[in-house]
Amino acid sequence: MLKSFRGRIIVILAAIGLSGGYLWTRGIKLGLDLQGGIHLVLEIDDPDGTLTDERRIDAIERAERIIRTRIDEFGVEEPLIQTVGSDRLIVELAGVEDESRAKEIINQQAYLEWKLVLETTEVDQALERLDRAVVVAIGEEGLREMGRATGATSQATPIEQLLFNEPQDSAAAADSAAATGEDATAEAAEPEEQELNLRPFTGLLNRGDVGTYTIDASDVETASEFIALPEFQRALPRDVSLQWGWDSLAMGGRFYRELYVLEEDPFLTGEQLDNATANRDQQFNQPQVLFDLNRRGGRAFQQLTGAHIGDRIAIVLDGEVVSAPVVRDRIGSRGSIDLGQGADMSEATDLALVLRAGALPAPLRIMEERLVGPSLGQDSIDQGQIAGIVGLIAVVTTMLFYYRVAGLLAIFALGVYVLLVLGGLAVFNANLTLPGIAGLILSIGMAVDANVLIFERVREELAARRAPRTAVDEGFGNALSAIVDANITTLITGLILFQFGTGPVRGFAVTLCIGIVASFFSALYVTRTLFMMYLSRKRGSDPISI
Repeated sequence: MLKSFRGRIIVILAAIGLSGGYLWTRGIKLGLDLQGGIHLVLEIDDPDGTLTDERRIDAIERAERIIRTRIDEFGVEEPLIQTVGSDRLIVELAGVEDESRAKEIINQQAYLEWKLVLETTEVDQALERLDRAVVVAIGEEGLREMGRATGATSQATPIEQLLFNEPQDSAAAADSAAATGEDATAEAAEPEEQELNLRPFTGLLNRGDVGTYTIDASDVETASEFIALPEFQRALPRDVSLQWGWDSLAMGGRFYRELYVLEEDPFLTGEQLDNATANRDQQFNQPQVLFDLNRRGGRAFQQLTGAHIGDRIAIVLDGEVVSAPVVRDRIGSRGSIDLGQGADMSEATDLALVLRAGALPAPLRIMEERLVGPSLGQDSIDQGQIAGIVGLIAVVTTMLFYYRVAGLLAIFALGVYVLLVLGGLAVFNANLTLPGIAGLILSIGMAVDANVLIFERVREELAARRAPRTAVDEGFGNALSAIVDANITTLITGLILFQFGTGPVRGFAVTLCIGIVASFFSALYVTRTLFMMYLSRKRGSDPISI
């Protein structure tokens, strides 16, 4: 069937119909450089060098799978996610409108923990020890540079007063200053006489809800530096950790952050999470994330909530407390994470997405970031169209002028070739990139080159006074080996580029490989069929125009 004239026509029409159908229904997807998007290079964040090469390779491979799952659920079509070396990951997202949201979803650690909220009693008793640890760790000069010096006497005020941050009455403060003979002006004029504040951490704290302190938003950075000190961590009570709340609180026209007193070890982690979905609380109309635990996690959650009714449980995401509800009853394998009044539904959707995908095995940092705007992509499309049109006009003119009727047949075969290439891109859901356009134009040249080889061989046979039909058959047969060699070697090169290349190189390789297969089919099958049609209208001895 494939060698008969009717069979050839059926095969060609089927290929044209299949390519045109996919091209009509799916269209051609544009790559990052043509429609805009984001290009990121991520690296395992291991500043201390604690990860071995084996663990580093395992971490980047797991991160690649998790990020791919997140992006697939985010809805980006045809993303490029590829590992480079042992610790880097390339992510290219074409057509992304909200770059900041995409980066947050990609780079969020998403390590979920459930911890018990403790009373502040043990921390209250350790406050003097914690203050001494800060003073020892930072030193007098360091505290002065941080502004933790005071003009008051070095005698410490009571812990309770500092803990609850009760402001002094201005009249009482003035009377106290007059009684001690202190002059504010003199004090301002002599800052070097200021005494060191021996309560650098305690002085930042305010009374909060059960198991929490509140700290003024302007002091959060200072408090975080104190808490991160190794000396401070060693001075904390055993099995106790201090972790920040996710959102700020507005009280009395000021903003505060909650500092939670939690058990150091979680009783449950995100590894026991089965599913997470975004929802809206029907009672308060606030966004929330509903979660389902697996059987093992459900049993652990049920046992602990049953033993701590009336207590608070903190839901900790990446080291920050998202919510800390009070346990009203025994909870099974289902629960919710309330995001608060300031959150919107997209935050709940993104949180549910990253929780379903799982936590990254190691922190990632963005080493390189490039944003490609759609206007730049449109310029590339316009220039590519101009280059393609000019090239096609030059090819068509040359083929018609040099090969006459045979050139016209080659041009028709070239049109089939272009349709096959574009249809091939649609069949494989491949993105057309700017280098891909270059690959398309290059493969057009190869398709024309194959026809030139065939026509020259036919001319040689005609010069040897062969009959036209015999000359055509011999010309196609003699050119076959050269065409196969050229196409196979180029196809192998394209496959290597696709396997080991990234980004633009892969785009070039995809279009080139599809173009090589299409050019081989159009030159040896379509052009041959057109010659058979052309010769069928002539007598055996009639000359042919080539």
